[in-house]
Amino acid sequence: MKLLRYGPKGHEKPGMLDAEGRIRSLVGAVSDIAGDVLSDAGLAQLRSIDPGTLHIVGDNPRIGACVGHVGKMVCIGLNYADHAAEAGMPVPPEPVVFNKWTSAIVGPNDDIEIPRGSKKTDWEVELGVVIGRHAKYVDEAYALDYVAGYCIVNDVSEREWQIERAGQWDKGKGFDTFGPTGPWLVTRDEVPDPQNLGLWLEVDGHRYQNGNTRTMIFPVAKLVSYLSQCMSLQPGDVISTGTPPGVGMGIKPSPVFLKPGQTVRLGIEGLGEQTQRTRAAE
Repeated sequence: MKLLRYGPKGHEKPGMLDAEGRIRSLVGAVSDIAGDVLSDAGLAQLRSIDPGTLHIVGDNPRIGACVGHVGKMVCIGLNYADHAAEAGMPVPPEPVVFNKWTSAIVGPNDDIEIPRGSKKTDWEVELGVVIGRHAKYVDEAYALDYVAGYCIVNDVSEREWQIERAGQWDKGKGFDTFGPTGPWLVTRDEVPDPQNLGLWLEVDGHRYQNGNTRTMIFPVAKLVSYLSQCMSLQPGDVISTGTPPGVGMGIKPSPVFLKPGQTVRLGIEGLGEQTQRTRAAE
């Protein structure tokens, strides 16, 4: 299934995509794409519904983040060896973990705000992993059983705040609008191998990133297991699993960063696409 949320920001409604790519309303079936709805039992209930019996949503509504009430968005840094190389950083012996504040989460096609005074706002296409049930001290062999599904995340980053100012990476990762998520949550039964997905990103039609999740240093199962050793993961938590090479700060001889008035497009095989316009923060 491809699950989604549509409608004005803060008032999104649950929906699913039918075989023809039309949005079908799940209003009345579930309150949101969140919490226990993401469990195996919750997803099985949705799977039992004939999409043809659901109302078709017209008028091309805004698409919100594909998960509601996200408790935490946990991000992984330097999870592709070639991205670590372009960043001038060593390949990490264990996953590099940081947070993106939930206030950064927006819809897949919402605008990206360039923070006031920023000259180093960057892009990162990433595979998002949505947790479906409580996970704590999970064995890697069973880790994917705790995944509800997958989505696209653009891990937008302000590099000066991330790298050049004292403290943790979190500061440069959590600005408002820095976490476009969706358009869909694609359930794990439709993604038999999360380690073989092509992913790409373009700015103003120029392709900067073109990679595949098979080159991750730490695969999805390892990440879910690892994180569950140091925190409990809850239904609706999102793990953003790192980006392949081609980010703006790694471009030689001169880095390229986002500025207001540009268009960012990105996608992952089988998970859809995002399109954002950049604008100056008010």
